[in-house]
Amino acid sequence: MILKKTLSTLVILALAFGSMSAQQKSKKEGQPQGYVFTTVKEAPITSIKNQSRSSTCWCFSAISFLESEAIKKGAPQDIDLAEMFVVGHAYVDRGEKFVRLNGQLNYSPGSSFGDVIAVMDTYGLVPQSVYPGIRYGEANPVHGELDAGTKGYVTAIAKNPNRKFSPVWKEGLKGIVEAYLGELPEKFTVNGKEYTPKSYVASLNLDPADYVTVTSFTHHPFYTQFALEVPDNWRGDMNYNVPLDEMIQIIDNALENGYTVAWAADVSEKGFSRQGIAIVADTEANERNGSDQDRWLGVSKEDKDAMINGLAAPGVEKNITQEMRQKDFDAQLTTDDHGMHIFGIAKDQNGTKYYMVKNSWGETGPYKGIWYVSEPYVRYKTTNIMVNKNVIPQQIKDKMGIK
Repeated sequence: MILKKTLSTLVILALAFGSMSAQQKSKKEGQPQGYVFTTVKEAPITSIKNQSRSSTCWCFSAISFLESEAIKKGAPQDIDLAEMFVVGHAYVDRGEKFVRLNGQLNYSPGSSFGDVIAVMDTYGLVPQSVYPGIRYGEANPVHGELDAGTKGYVTAIAKNPNRKFSPVWKEGLKGIVEAYLGELPEKFTVNGKEYTPKSYVASLNLDPADYVTVTSFTHHPFYTQFALEVPDNWRGDMNYNVPLDEMIQIIDNALENGYTVAWAADVSEKGFSRQGIAIVADTEANERNGSDQDRWLGVSKEDKDAMINGLAAPGVEKNITQEMRQKDFDAQLTTDDHGMHIFGIAKDQNGTKYYMVKNSWGETGPYKGIWYVSEPYVRYKTTNIMVNKNVIPQQIKDKMGIK
């Protein structure tokens, strides 16, 4: 009798839990599915790096881009070029220009893709094994002291306290840089062969003349070049200016042909999630699509906001126009925040296109350092890109005047 009652109780409880589970499943089925990506096209990239506490994304992204270029030309998949070799030379070059301009230049650790190409052209490149670039006991770059020390030094020198500049002040700046990063090598040996930094570049078949930067803004004529007006473009790198649709064509053509793209963009937007997603949500459309009571039943305000803003699952995105992108750049709502590396195309479960982007924040987020960035986000918040000029479609290249 007791056994019968116990069995009956267990059956009732099982049915109750089964009913609750079915209700919960029903609620979940009424909610949108999270992001599910399928790779369409991708080019080889090297391992994820971590810029840590240094404002050197411009170098990490451009070096990653050059590593992919070298792989395409036959270099091993595990090629690892030294970011800090480039950073060290850039600090010294920038300091010299700062002093020559009597301090009338933005002296900061941020920079541009063109800075990497200029250093490669003038000084060359070296492997990471030759120049780790950290002499201060950290695993990854930590540049607070280095940034403060170099800026303080060049600021003092620019005031010209001797009433004329000595012939050795630049050695002092180089000394600060090398104290933190290490002596900048002029010769080194790899696999038993001696190189200079420039002969090493030649061995990788990398030609600085192959790389161009491209942007899309209407405050300059299309198919001309101009120095992008952002504080970190201290070298005055010239960008080719093309219509927005053509900039996207250049990116897509590069990826379709096995090349990659260095990508500079504003990442301070709400749609650039630290969960590896970047989108431009049409919040009003998403609200309309999910406003019925059944759809939101049992969903917290936090989860609902995430759905409306496209951070929980694919939703409707804004249609980005040339005018929208120009308006935000003019209002400085689009700023030159971060450099990354586009290496592929993916689609979500709805067939929507995304770019696969390698970041330099370590293996963070659900995709271990990779971001999936929607085409609307790239259209809206790109400041400029760097590509191998050979990937530019011929009809666009002709209009740009590139041989």
